[in-house]
Formats: sequence, C-alpha cells, structure tokens
Amino acid sequence: MPQGSVLETITAEEARRVIDAAAAKATEIGQPMDIAVVDAGGNLKAHVRMDGANIGSITISINKAYTAIAFQCETGDLQGVTRPDGPIYGLSDAHGGRLAVFPGGIPLVRDGSIMGAVGVSTGTIEQDQEVASAGAAAY
Repeated sequence: MPQGSVLETITAEEARRVIDAAAAKATEIGQPMDIAVVDAGGNLKAHVRMDGANIGSITISINKAYTAIAFQCETGDLQGVTRPDGPIYGLSDAHGGRLAVFPGGIPLVRDGSIMGAVGVSTGTIEQDQEVASAGAAAY
C-alpha cells in the first residue's frame, strides 16, 4: 500500500463541538434542527436530527454543508446569483440536485484554510443561518 497521508480536515471531536454549539442555539431559540458537518472533501462527518426536527430536512442540512464546502462560501451568498435573473441561474440543479442555494451552510475555517462546513435546516432561513453561525463560531 502506498505511503502518504490524507489532507488535514475537521476531526470528529471538532465536528461534535460544532453540532453541540448549534444544537444549544437551536434549543435557545426554541427550534429543533437538523445539523450536519462535512469534512474538507464534502463527505458527511457528523449529523444530528434534534427531537422534533423535520425528517425532510436531514438531506437539506447535509446538502447545505456540502454546498458551502463545494463553493467555499456561505450558502446564503449564492441566493442572488442563482435567481432567474442571476448570472448562474440553474446552479441549484447541478451536482444531481445536491446544491442548496439558501442560508444555513457555512464553511469552517482554521488558519485560513477551509477544513469542513456546517449545514442546518428545519427552521426559517434566518433561524437556520443563526444556528449554523453558532456552530461555526464554536469551531
């Protein structure tokens, strides 16, 4: 087997810390959430569906985290440019429909490098963004 190492990415412990902080904010605002963390490659590292969170939001939370890592930006930043009159309209249909172009996905940055991302879904987009921000701040 070839010698080498995998690129550095978010650890399981860090992913749990992000989820715990996001869940604490969700509890504080009274809105159960689906919270996902992906690694630097966009692969699921951790996920929790809080009691009362929507089952349909499981995939959305994962897709928000994936989108944040794939485009190296907050998912909310993609809203304007993907509208029908935007320069990249239709982007949300790319990647097999896996992209989420509304708030709730945030890259997780350490020392200037994106190490993963958090995605949150079930509440309003404002609530999703608030809870994702709390998770990202814990990273």
